[in-house]
Amino acid sequence: MSDCKKPDVKNVGSKQDPLLELKLAMGKFAEERDWDQFHSPKNLSMALASETGELLDCFRWLTEKESYQLDDRQAQAVKEELADILLFTIRLADKLNIDLLSAAKDKIAKNEQNYPIDKVKGSAKKYNQY
Repeated sequence: MSDCKKPDVKNVGSKQDPLLELKLAMGKFAEERDWDQFHSPKNLSMALASETGELLDCFRWLTEKESYQLDDRQAQAVKEELADILLFTIRLADKLNIDLLSAAKDKIAKNEQNYPIDKVKGSAKKYNQY
């Protein structure tokens, strides 16, 4: 961790870069609990996959229409799983020194090349299937 002041986990997200604030908060959270020793890229990627599975479970057996019409309990569960996914993603990126914002922008640019509008509009085919 750097020498800059780490924000309190409960006071994350306002004036600074929100991804940086979350990264610092996650680092502080792990450091205070001596959990950094468990946060290897392997373990974090496994935790991320587990959380993604928990998100999938929120939608199990719902119809397409029902997946848009979640009740309060369902919506809260989805919100929490998405937060877990975001936080583990940020933590994994931190451990691997990946700038998530830059990586996401690069991926959007790559997707624009792989999925030209004139070839894929209205189609769900993968780029190597059209």
